[in-house]
Amino acid sequence: MNGAPSTVVRGAWVLAMDPARELIRDGAVAFAADGAIAAVGPWAELRERFPEAEVVGDGHGIVLPGFVNCHTHLTEGLVTGMGETASLWEWFERVVEPAGRVTTREDVRIGTKLKGAEMLLSGITTVNDMSCHRNLGSLASLGAADGLAEMGLRGIVSFGAENLYEGAPPEDAFVAEHEALADRLAAEPLLGFRLGIGTILGVSDELMARSVAACARHGWAVHTHLAEVREEVTESRSRHAGRTTVEHAAHVGLLDHELIAGHCIWCGERDLSLLAARDVAVAHSPVANMILASGVCPVPRLRREGVRVGIGTDGAASNDNQDMFGAIKAAALLQKVHHLRADAITAVDVLRMATLEGARALRLDDRVGSLEAGKRADVVLLDGNTPELAAIHDPWQQVVYCATSRCVSHVWVDGAARVADGRLVGHELREIAVEARAQAVDLARRADLSAESVLCGGEGRAFPPSAHARVENDGASALVV
Repeated sequence: MNGAPSTVVRGAWVLAMDPARELIRDGAVAFAADGAIAAVGPWAELRERFPEAEVVGDGHGIVLPGFVNCHTHLTEGLVTGMGETASLWEWFERVVEPAGRVTTREDVRIGTKLKGAEMLLSGITTVNDMSCHRNLGSLASLGAADGLAEMGLRGIVSFGAENLYEGAPPEDAFVAEHEALADRLAAEPLLGFRLGIGTILGVSDELMARSVAACARHGWAVHTHLAEVREEVTESRSRHAGRTTVEHAAHVGLLDHELIAGHCIWCGERDLSLLAARDVAVAHSPVANMILASGVCPVPRLRREGVRVGIGTDGAASNDNQDMFGAIKAAALLQKVHHLRADAITAVDVLRMATLEGARALRLDDRVGSLEAGKRADVVLLDGNTPELAAIHDPWQQVVYCATSRCVSHVWVDGAARVADGRLVGHELREIAVEARAQAVDLARRADLSAESVLCGGEGRAFPPSAHARVENDGASALVV
């Protein structure tokens, strides 16, 4: 740390997530201009130690580490709100694949800025993105790096390569995008790279072998999806000599490298043993899993087995937002109703997954995930003067079950203010929205999403007869829900 602390953030409660000191009443966090946390402790003690520091917070709110979003797809930032009644594969064919064929780096940059704003305003400071597209040669995944850097977020970006589709270019094109993305991210102090495998079933044997070899050569970690839907397991057993996708990932050497996998829903006993034995991290995305009717991740079992489990929003178009409060609450409620046990998972468990365990899942816990002296100042202050937090009986439960993005007052990433008094710092949200709106219309037209989107003149499948009835009245029509 260079220099004395410049900022002290005060709260009625500090949820430090530090195993040695998780909860501090009337506490504070002090950090320096260089982004290093100097001290965490009682407010009176820190105020006495650092009398010259700026004080943020009136002592009524909650201070906690920035949330870690362990799994998303920022290439989907401009194609949200479509495919509600579709399964995963149907949604992919109707929305993601057509958009992915024409997506450009500029589309992704603009969409990432929009979703980056949404993440910051919901207290997310770190994101693990897999940018997926089929417009090879456009280097579209680099747009996620561009957008995250502009918004000042901490993150990891991967290109979710898949080449088993009609018209796919040679494997060299996919390897080239991995390398270009790694080079782009090397220039950003808050961003890192992982090699992405979109799905195990979507990659040829040759591209898989080259990907595994590249990880060995460069020391790259991996971001992929495993056991997301039941059909995936059935197809994998048919195609890969009876092996599930988890087993096949081990068979081809992918699990020899540091790896985080989205979902891991349809796991048998051998799959669970492999995940634990090979120290695979899992990103649990409950909202997207429910929207797409994919299934329920066995989170309590995974955690009992020692698997590192974090929480993800999942893609901007499969969730369909990047609000971490929604993901956190869903993570708690889904396990309770699935197991028919109110104690299946607790608010403390879920908040750990959203912070320190998420950081561990990404191997970033030496820097973020908890509020400890020496770590980086990724800090969130929740406003205690909101309806949700005016009376804090149990800060853990109130963050998980009561708080919403409306409660986010201030956010710092690496010590830099990114949200202050509920507004973005350095960006105008309206300007971001205006730019994104125009780009979304253009992308929907280029992708011919008229069957799904009203933006480009289509009827949109968002209005099925089961949900709406059209009533004719004197030549005028109205939607009646």
